Order: sequence, then C-alpha cells, then structure tokens
Amino acid sequence: MLPLLTGLSIAMFLWPTPEDLSPAGQSALAIAILAVGLWSTEILPMAVTGMAVVVMLVLFGAVPAYQSALHGFAQPVAYFLIGVLTLGLAVSKSGLANRMARFFLHRCRGQRQALYAQLLLAFPVLTLVLPSATTRTGILIHVYAQALELSGVRPDSHLSRAIMMALNSINRLASTVLLTGGITPVVSASLIGQVSWSRWFVLMSVPYGVLLLVGAILIHRLYRRGFEGTPLTVPEMEAEPLSPAEWRTIAITIGASLLWLSDAWHQWHPALPALIAWICLLSPKIGVLSWREFEHDIGWSNFFVLATSLSLANALIQSGAGAWLATRLIEQVPVMQQYPLLTVLGLLIVSTPIRLLIPNITGFLAITIPLAMSIGAASGLNPIVCGLLVMIAGDAVLYYPAQSASSLVVHERGFLSAAEIFRFGIMMTVVAYLIAFGVALPYWTAVGEPLQRLPIP
Repeated sequence: MLPLLTGLSIAMFLWPTPEDLSPAGQSALAIAILAVGLWSTEILPMAVTGMAVVVMLVLFGAVPAYQSALHGFAQPVAYFLIGVLTLGLAVSKSGLANRMARFFLHRCRGQRQALYAQLLLAFPVLTLVLPSATTRTGILIHVYAQALELSGVRPDSHLSRAIMMALNSINRLASTVLLTGGITPVVSASLIGQVSWSRWFVLMSVPYGVLLLVGAILIHRLYRRGFEGTPLTVPEMEAEPLSPAEWRTIAITIGASLLWLSDAWHQWHPALPALIAWICLLSPKIGVLSWREFEHDIGWSNFFVLATSLSLANALIQSGAGAWLATRLIEQVPVMQQYPLLTVLGLLIVSTPIRLLIPNITGFLAITIPLAMSIGAASGLNPIVCGLLVMIAGDAVLYYPAQSASSLVVHERGFLSAAEIFRFGIMMTVVAYLIAFGVALPYWTAVGEPLQRLPIP
C-alpha cells in the first residue's frame, strides 16, 4: 500500500493546482496521503512520522506559519491523553490492576470465552461511570494485560490480540450511545442540532448496540484459535485488604470521573479533570507515582502521534483541502429522489476516503455532516438521518492508530500491528454499511425519524 500512496502523494504535489483548491490545500492533501501510508505500514516509528508531518507542513507551504504546524500541541485533547495514561499507569503501579486481573480470572474460572465476554460487558457498564473510551482503555489495558500475564498467555497469542482488538476498535462504540460520551456524539449533535440527551440515546442505542455486538463476533471469528485449548491458569485471590496506594488511586479516579460526569454543570473541558488527576497522582503523599516512573513508563509516542495528527487535520481544514476533497466526492453522489437508498449508499461510500485521509474524527465530522445534510435536503431526504449515517460510517472504523487516542494506547503496548488494525478497519467499514441499511434506517423509521421525511414531488 505504501508504494501506491507514495505515488499518489508525489502525483498530488506535481499535479497542476485545481482552480478551486489553494496551493496550501494541495500540499496538505499530498502530505496527508503520505502520512496515511507511513502510519498504516509503520515503515518509520509512528511518532517519527508525526514529526515528519510537522516539518513537511512547513517546508511545503501547507500552513501559513510554523506555529500552525504545531497546532496539535496546543490542543487540550493531547493533554487529556496524558492524564488518562497516568491514571492507567497508577492503576498498574499501585497493584490495583493485579487485584482486578485476579478477580476477573476467578470470575471466568479460567474459561477463555468468559474472559472475553466479561470485557465486552464492561464496555457499556463502565461507560456510565467513565464516558470517555480513552479513559476506559487506559485503565482496562493494564488490567487485562496483567490478567493475560498471570494466566500465562503470550502477548502475540490469538487470545491476547482478540482482547486488545476489542479495546482498540469497539470499546469506543459504547461511548457514542451517550450524548456526553465523548467527542463524536458532542460534535455530531452540535452540527445536526436539536437533539436532546434522551433523543440521542433512543436513536443511537440500537444501531450502536448491534454494531458493538457484530464487531465483537467478528473479532471472535478472526481470532477463534485463541478461544480454543486448555483453560487459563487461575492464580490465587489475594486476601489482603486494599493498600493505601490502591485507595488513593481509586479516590483520584472516582474524583476525575465525577468531574467528567458533571461537565454540564461546570462546563470544563475533559482535559482539566484529567490534568487535576495527573497532578494528584504525582504529588508526594497524595499520589502513587514518582516523576521517574511517569517519565519512564508513560509512552510518550502516544502524545506526539496524537498532537501531530491534530496538526495535520487542522492543516487540511484550514487550507480548504478537506472541504475540497469532500465536495468533489459528494458531487458524485446521485441526487435521485426516486431512489433514496442509492443516495444513502453514495454518502456512505464517499465518507470512507475522507475518513481515511483525515486522522481526526472532529475534522471528519465537521466536513462530512454538513455536506451530507445538504445532499439529503436536496434529495428530499431527512437531513438528520443523512448526518447520522455518515457519522456512523466514520465512527465505526479505525484505519490506523493515529485516528484515535484509545487506539494509540493499545498500539503502544505492541499487541497489535498497524496493518492488523487497518485490515479490521476495512472489515468494519462493510459492517457499518450493512448496519446502516439493515438496522439504523428501519429502526429510526420506527422511532419517528424516517429517511424520507419530505414528500416526493
């Protein structure tokens, strides 16, 4: 794939600039194509690719000044990730991960299927307490990595990869069911407009519940050899009471969670509670981590990849390249009032390359939802449904780790390769299309949000 994308990138650089695309936009698109190839194949370390993107944005004129190339490093989401990673590290270092891992192994009685099922059931339950998928992943990855180690399962085994793929790819889906569940629902609801918390839950619960279930079954089938064989080793349960470090970790995590859940009241960005937790966890006599432990074990690659992917997404949006690409693709969608499902299929198909090239979900949503709603209105279709459909098409998939903070957390631990994540992303693209047609559209019609709200002349 890399040779193909490299060739496309070079061609984009050398091609005469279209009249309705700025030279900066042309450069940004070319850089994005190359970055996708490098991130998907890991020819270079992912953080190195990210920093190379920053340099290329400046050298090839994709941004007006070098400060714009560093845009992602000034965004709160990058520091939210640092706080979340620190919470996960504290769960591990305090001994809480080991205690939870032993508990889960005892509950599943060594049955591989049961361990996987426990993880899947934890996603929707923990969403009510920890709405952010990144937070859940940052904590659960330490717990299940410990469980796998205690039971003697190798990191490269099919069982390990199945559990980590679930954390990487479908854990996020539980968050979107709630309007307060993360960036995707908040941005989408604001772009669509007039969607209450309860209405959002009604609209999203069934399609996303089916999406999560089908994704889980697909992972089980792909890694089915990991669910065969002898039962897992079940270590003895620790009878000791919780240590002071464990109690402090629990208290700080609950405090951060309460601040996240009450954001409608205080209006703080999620990064602020995460940084408050970070400060507490590293403060003497309060926290459980030393600065040396944080510095050594935090996984700095995650920070650099996320920040540089945000810079790339910002360059695509500010230069007009993202909107230009989306408009060119959307123009190919058939506006046929007699065949509304063809219009829907066209919207889903053109959303795929846009999602591939724009690493940041916010950028993808900001470009595609307004365009999809405009196409829907012009076709006599329900604009809300059209906007929600492209959201599902983009949110259900991850093609490379730089597209999601939670995916970066998993990839950093070395359980999954970028190529493996890309292949599963392609499969989930097909799943998202099928669920959009087979589940979402009929269900939304049943709850009062039909595809054809407007009469056909």
